[in-house]
Amino acid sequence: MPDKEKTAREKQTIETVYPLTQHLEELRKRIVYIFFFLLVVFILVYTQGKHLMNLLMVPVLKFMPENSTMTFLKLTEGFLTELKLSFLAAVFLSMPFLLYQAWKFVAPGLYAHERKYIFGFVISASVLFFAGASFAYFIVFPLGFQFFLKYAGPDWNMVANLSVSWYLSFVTQLIMAFGIVFELPVIIFFLVKIGIVTETMLKKYRRYAIVLIFIIAAVLTPPDVISQCLMAAPLLVLYEISIYIAKVFGKKPEQTSEVDIYE
Repeated sequence: MPDKEKTAREKQTIETVYPLTQHLEELRKRIVYIFFFLLVVFILVYTQGKHLMNLLMVPVLKFMPENSTMTFLKLTEGFLTELKLSFLAAVFLSMPFLLYQAWKFVAPGLYAHERKYIFGFVISASVLFFAGASFAYFIVFPLGFQFFLKYAGPDWNMVANLSVSWYLSFVTQLIMAFGIVFELPVIIFFLVKIGIVTETMLKKYRRYAIVLIFIIAAVLTPPDVISQCLMAAPLLVLYEISIYIAKVFGKKPEQTSEVDIYE
């Protein structure tokens, strides 16, 4: 009973100290921080726009057959593409800061012992995000481009004239998508810590999760089977890793109670 009263007092304290207006003010502050940080990073990235575009074109140029080219069809396409790419690159490079601000926003609603996870959350989430992006760039792109560009050759009597705008949108979409889906172990860790997900639950719904993973891969990738499978494969591995995480960090059945969830 005393433990329940303590939990109730903690809840009441949080609600009293952080009313709705203060939450909105905290949200406004975090958005302002993010805006100015992104603005600074965007300016820095834009000054290196040419190098960034060349870097992203390396995987496809490596497999483009003779007489194939990268082109832009509209007068403003090159400029607008560089602008869009610089913004997405700014978001990509700012991900640790964005994750930190997101945590700081939700931190007032957490208990003291839950706030200690901030650095672990930011570091692990950032590492997984960049790992997903690297997986796309160094593994998915070479395999995918080598497969698709085989049709642009003398055997098929075709050449590849790729739109710069389309190509860069394509690769940035995949890079961001892989970065996001690689966050699965971090998400599972926090769901396990608050008692929403357990090892038993993850094992029980494994078959449904596999179907859901392929649906997510179909939504986040371009409409081709190769890209979908290349995203689904690491997601399946990450799901199995998440089961192990639930086993290690999850609460034992005899330790779980209503009070434990909050304490």
